[in-house]
Amino acid sequence: MSGDWELARIPYKDIPCRGYWSPPQAVSGPLLLARSGETWMSLMPVEIESMQLAADYARGEVVLFGLGLGWLAALCAARSEVDRVTIVEIDRALIGLHREIALFERLPDGVGAKVGIVEGDAFSWHPNAAVDLLLIDIWQPLVGADRLAEVRRMQANVAARAIHFWGQELEIARHAAAAGRPLDETGIAATIAEFELPLVGPELPDYAARLRGAAANWLDGHWFPGTDVPGALKALA
Repeated sequence: MSGDWELARIPYKDIPCRGYWSPPQAVSGPLLLARSGETWMSLMPVEIESMQLAADYARGEVVLFGLGLGWLAALCAARSEVDRVTIVEIDRALIGLHREIALFERLPDGVGAKVGIVEGDAFSWHPNAAVDLLLIDIWQPLVGADRLAEVRRMQANVAARAIHFWGQELEIARHAAAAGRPLDETGIAATIAEFELPLVGPELPDYAARLRGAAANWLDGHWFPGTDVPGALKALA
């Protein structure tokens, strides 16, 4: 524990848990990070799947907004294509917790030496070098409000060559459905073009199918007001 933060292992045994876009799978004893009793991150299938997609694009200079359990930073640091991972975290107590557990120092082959933690605000932080990939994971829960404006605000300061933000597939699906577009390659591409952000992931050949899977798993009740929900649900079929 550190301040209001607690790191614990959930006493689950073979509990079925949804992935981000995949069907439920059995999970036992996942790690959980909570603040004042509220879960902020856990190593459940939904988070592992979504973070792996982001880490697959890591190379060069990587900046991560949000420390959490440190899983995404560790995935990035383990990639030979990555030179440095800078984590920007606003919560001093969470930084203190990581100093105690020394996760990055214990990563194999010394790759944790690539990782540096900076205390700062994701909405005002500016890099001192060009950023190849900006990863944003500062929200709780997975989907809510309209995060597009917040991502644009952060990117205006960072000017990263590429971006992935947690739950971006859900945000794309919500905006596409609100505009009356199908969740196919054409509708997704048109929606992303309006975002005016250099998002990674959409070039994958199965990205549209992954996005529909994530939306089917997690968007119930989270469509934007005024969305034709029956039409949006039909697009997931």
